[in-house]
Amino acid sequence: MGLSEYKKKRRFNKTPEPGPEEKTSELGNLFVVQKHRATQLHYDFRLEADGVLKSWAVPKGPPMDPTVKRLAMQVEDHPVDYANFEGVIPEGEYGGGTVMVWDIGVYATETTTSVSRALAKGELKFVMLGKKLKGSFVLVRTRERQWLLMKHKDEYAKEGEDITETQPYSVLTKRTLAEIAEDEGGVVEKAATGDPKKLPRRTGTKRRKKSAKKKVWHSNRG
Repeated sequence: MGLSEYKKKRRFNKTPEPGPEEKTSELGNLFVVQKHRATQLHYDFRLEADGVLKSWAVPKGPPMDPTVKRLAMQVEDHPVDYANFEGVIPEGEYGGGTVMVWDIGVYATETTTSVSRALAKGELKFVMLGKKLKGSFVLVRTRERQWLLMKHKDEYAKEGEDITETQPYSVLTKRTLAEIAEDEGGVVEKAATGDPKKLPRRTGTKRRKKSAKKKVWHSNRG
């Protein structure tokens, strides 16, 4: 797919999103899940392959419950640098709203060495090692750009748990979506952020604003 569609949809003198440069990260197999409050709240699920992030919009977020099937709509490829993007896309720009790095880590395919070939055939099995998402998953195409994202039953599976509710914070800055919007000058719509009404207690490092965070994942030109 490449980055032509990504570039066509954005004005980079208006949006803080990274430019359309194809790269390979140091590890070469990043994944990222970004919680995105645009017109509708959803989660953007991204896998690094062929110098870009292959991307799907998952309305209800990725599951850790193997009994749950989550709709995943394939969207345009994104640049690898997008894995670190957390902040506010200005109102009026494509995808305008607040973006959180909800989870990030690495992944490995299970039955193929070519992500692109597996996606072309309509099924990709892979293992993820993130801060929140771990274990074996599968993406299965049902038609055109419509896919299902499912968790396989393994030692990491959590039946009956919605991980988007129990772990709502950014893995980079420990902020909620409402806090990111407030810090970055976006529109704070707390009723529409998807943040749980009763937030679980933060663990680990305290909340940090974007200006205080460090990049965790680095990229090299491919």
